[in-house]
Amino acid sequence: MTGRIALTEKYWTQRTLDCKDLHSYLKTLTATVLDRLYNHPATCLAVFRELPELSRLYIMRILFVDQAVPKAIMGSWVSPNSAKELEDIVKLLTELRLWQEVEMQGGLKGWLLNPTFRRNLKGALLGGGNEWSMKPPMDADPKARGIAILDEYAMGRWECVLHFMVGSHQHEVISSDALQILQHAGLMKKEPGENQLTITRDGFQFLLMDTSAQVWYFLLQYLDTATARGLDLIDCLGFLFQLSFSTLGQDYSTDSMSDGLQKFLQHLREFGLRKDGRFYPTRLALDIASGPKKSMLNTMTATSSNQSSGYIVVETNYRVYAYTDSSLQVALIALFCELMYRFPNLVVGIITRESVRQALRSGITADQIVSFLRQHAHPECYKEPPVLPSTIADQIKLWAIERDRFIYKDGVLYNQFDSQADFEILKNYAQERGVLVWHTTHGRKMVVTKEGHEEVRKFWKRHSRNGSM
Repeated sequence: MTGRIALTEKYWTQRTLDCKDLHSYLKTLTATVLDRLYNHPATCLAVFRELPELSRLYIMRILFVDQAVPKAIMGSWVSPNSAKELEDIVKLLTELRLWQEVEMQGGLKGWLLNPTFRRNLKGALLGGGNEWSMKPPMDADPKARGIAILDEYAMGRWECVLHFMVGSHQHEVISSDALQILQHAGLMKKEPGENQLTITRDGFQFLLMDTSAQVWYFLLQYLDTATARGLDLIDCLGFLFQLSFSTLGQDYSTDSMSDGLQKFLQHLREFGLRKDGRFYPTRLALDIASGPKKSMLNTMTATSSNQSSGYIVVETNYRVYAYTDSSLQVALIALFCELMYRFPNLVVGIITRESVRQALRSGITADQIVSFLRQHAHPECYKEPPVLPSTIADQIKLWAIERDRFIYKDGVLYNQFDSQADFEILKNYAQERGVLVWHTTHGRKMVVTKEGHEEVRKFWKRHSRNGSM
């Protein structure tokens, strides 16, 4: 008979947004695109800068060697204990097409640095060749913007997007390009017969990501549509890498830019990149080329920033105090808390089993809730660690595990076998085909997937027919 089969698991996590880092994104590009991309010195320097330390060491040792270097020699540059690390960097550099395996004279295998990458990285590090960095205009801007103003403008523009996603009525109108990206990314969708966009499960996860990861993910979705917008992906990526080497607060001219880059620059206004005949890179825009922050240095910087800008206090009685008057921050807290009181600069809520389960049903994970509370902890919380009581973090995860104990799969139950031998034959056949879901020798019962049922049924009929002859 066919039915719903419940399987007990130790733990099953929800699908999370795939926010690739810079190298993971580059690996998805075709070989042709990568080779063209390495014609930009800024790209080569940005990719080199984000490589692991051992990878950078290897590249620097062979940067001025115009021929292949034997693998045996390169393997001797690290201790035997680092063989696994060496294997990882070989795989990374090969996937990024930074070097390739070649056969040397005498049949030796060696590694040869990508000539285009070598030439442009040398130009970026040593100078010479064509100018690749952006230059400020000759005349000073009479309406120059300070860094504080740029930071405020950039966050204001980005928060407009987030306000729109949470359905706040206090947001400004966002561009049609941003609306298209939200839909393309699956963060918002339009239900049949509805005119308004509604947030999706992925959208809820997106809201609880830190700002740098949000901006990077949003940009990756934009780059997916660059060709459809009539833009050259290589030019867009090259500009972003150039942008990462510009100076915060410095204005740059747009006069020498192509029409495609002018259009791309206009779309970047959602990241706070101002454009008025000249443009000012903002802090959000400068961080784009590095992808989501994962390094220890960035983590320390983010922690320091959180200590000065955090606003959440969580007590062991599950009470949450948010010292804020921002409707966006209040809306984010309401995703997993029950709000109790609201004052001009303070919101009080409580974390309950039902509020967490509602967040989980919306697509938010327990780890994201815990991470959000830690990232935005009030400065006072850092004086007596942990910033988030361990009992709260553990209970949130326990509520998630409680919900995820069962996974339901459609399957077909086989039972009432005449002999143990028949049961073993059919079980082994289903197992070899990868369609066996569950079995027990007690009572000779087994369950196969709905998709594999027809194949298993036909095998059993053939086996039964041959056995009766």
